[in-house]
Amino acid sequence: MNAPDTKVRLTREHCRHLLHQMLRVRRFEEKCAELYTQEKIRGFLHLYIGEEAIAVGIMQVLEPEDAIVATYREHGHALVRGVSAGAIMAEMFGKQEGCSRGRGGSMHLFDAQTRFYGGNAIVGGGLPVATGLALADALSGKAHVTACFFGEGAAAEGEFHEALNLAALWHLPVLFVCENNLYAMGTALDLTEAETDISAKAASYKMPSEAVDGMNVVDVEAAARKAAAAIRESRGPYFLECRTYRFRAHSMYDPQLYRTKEEVEQWKGKGPIKRFQKWALDAGELREADVAEIEQAIAAEISEAVEFAEAGSWEPVENLTRDVGAERRA
Repeated sequence: MNAPDTKVRLTREHCRHLLHQMLRVRRFEEKCAELYTQEKIRGFLHLYIGEEAIAVGIMQVLEPEDAIVATYREHGHALVRGVSAGAIMAEMFGKQEGCSRGRGGSMHLFDAQTRFYGGNAIVGGGLPVATGLALADALSGKAHVTACFFGEGAAAEGEFHEALNLAALWHLPVLFVCENNLYAMGTALDLTEAETDISAKAASYKMPSEAVDGMNVVDVEAAARKAAAAIRESRGPYFLECRTYRFRAHSMYDPQLYRTKEEVEQWKGKGPIKRFQKWALDAGELREADVAEIEQAIAAEISEAVEFAEAGSWEPVENLTRDVGAERRA
């Protein structure tokens, strides 16, 4: 059997697609931050700005039947997966036209149609869910992959070790994707972990594991192609640690006293969108007119999403107890 082709084909069309998806996530979240200050979006809001290359790079290798589990910083993952911007924005507004009927809000996006299983507010909470989904697919004889996104803070949780252990022991098709942005809320990784190489922790469970530059979308896609090919062939797990940085605070309430402005600016210089866009323009794969066209299309999409959310309706109070318990059997 021939080895699967895992190379990234940087055609003009693919470069346009990668830039479009990353800019789409960035502009959507910038709009969310603006709407939050206007109190149109309430509750908690955790932005993904700076980490876009990971969701976009990984999603390139997933099939429609594959499953995805994410964290509470998941707007970008849902968008790139194919959940509509309108359904996500309506969810942020708490409207019943939202993808979780307005009951979940920012941290609990969910869409069964695209096999997007959250949106999990508990640190590490998605890991056992992903392992369970992969177990269900394996027992059903379905050759799907479950991609599980989580932050490096989850590595301190018991769920991390339990999920990796079972996935390796039972040989389950899970792509574990650690988005290591160096800070678990406001605590630096090296203040809490004796071993800061998260990929080394995963390797101790005897699964293929590697670290990749999470600020480079091409590197992430290349690593994901290799990982997905290995999973589809072996039906066992694979671990990717994507080293990245979030440019915004942990949440909108975070004063960011744990890091300096100089450090943030230094990382912004390595930003995934800025870096890829410059490379594509310099290489002649994209033109300034392409970028302007992409920005225009995204602005129109986000404007429509906000209008959709604004026009949405509140769930009737009569539905207050709906879905709280099982319906009584006749």
